[in-house]
Amino acid sequence: MRAIEILEQLLACQAVVGRPNGPIVETICEIARKAGAQAQVLPGPEGDRSNLWITLGPKDRAGYVLSGHMDVVPAPAKGWTSAPFTLRDDGAGRLYGRGTSDMQGFLACCLAVLPATGNRTLSRPLHLAFSYDEEAGCRGVPHLLAHLPELCALPLGCIIGEPSDMTPILAHKGKAAVRLRVEGLAGHSSRPDLGRNAIHGLVSVLNEALAVNANLPDTGQDVRFAPACSTLQVGVVSGGVAVNVIPDLAEAEIELRAIPGQDPLALLAPVKAALDALRSEGFVTNWEVVSAYPALSLAQDSPLSRLIGRLSAREPVEAVSFGTEGGLYQLAGIASVICGPGHIERAHKPDEFVTKDELAACERMIAGLVDEMSA
Repeated sequence: MRAIEILEQLLACQAVVGRPNGPIVETICEIARKAGAQAQVLPGPEGDRSNLWITLGPKDRAGYVLSGHMDVVPAPAKGWTSAPFTLRDDGAGRLYGRGTSDMQGFLACCLAVLPATGNRTLSRPLHLAFSYDEEAGCRGVPHLLAHLPELCALPLGCIIGEPSDMTPILAHKGKAAVRLRVEGLAGHSSRPDLGRNAIHGLVSVLNEALAVNANLPDTGQDVRFAPACSTLQVGVVSGGVAVNVIPDLAEAEIELRAIPGQDPLALLAPVKAALDALRSEGFVTNWEVVSAYPALSLAQDSPLSRLIGRLSAREPVEAVSFGTEGGLYQLAGIASVICGPGHIERAHKPDEFVTKDELAACERMIAGLVDEMSA
């Protein structure tokens, strides 16, 4: 199966999130060139990372996008029973390696169908959109979407190939992750009146965060999700050097996951206001949005939902808890659905794997989509 050979090449690039991605970009460009297609390299502002865009068929008509991210999460050696960036076939239908499920297996399937698709006459275009740094909070794809007007006519729909066991998924929550920083004044703990305790200042902000979280069930409910409301958690807190030293620095990281129709950053506004209020007490503060993306919501009876349900031969699932780039495509005016090989429960773990049957099913779905667009 050609997809397996391509997957082996992609894994070997070790395209870990947050690092330069030249090797995988060059590898995909070469695969596309040999298949008779041209990949457009779209450099990001970082200068060492790029998105990729490939089009087959007429660019001036509305078509479909197959969307995936090139980056993978790190793969510490602990827990792996083989080299994580070397594809291992266990002989029983499983292919092991970092990114096999999330989500280079999908990329491999997209690239595997290029030669056959390029020989077809398409009435509508098929686009491949491969992004960088999705695992850092969907940082690369906004730069790709900014180029969309010059790349193609507005697409009819987008298939996000995140691991879904080849089951279409129609919705997920949005997310915002923020980092808070409070700077005070150090001193000896015996004279707190001469210092300014940054941890004490941060605590007041965290109390506001907990109050926001307690109120989130009253802001709206969406029974497709568990839990049915938006949620907030404080995930990281740091500060201080010793118990007898007034801490002059404290930091926290907060995440908010919002149901469709709610803006996660807007829900965090009271927390930011509490942080800003510390300045009147002499503290220096900083609010950094680490990552943010909107929720995804596609109607069960939408044309895209019906199409991918038919092509995958699976009944669509209403919602999942993890997030994708789909919300950003939707925000850009493109209906989006999640459907890809692998399973989210295998992602980000040692001995991540995808099955050969899943890759074959994905290739069949993409081939079916090409048939739909063939003249």
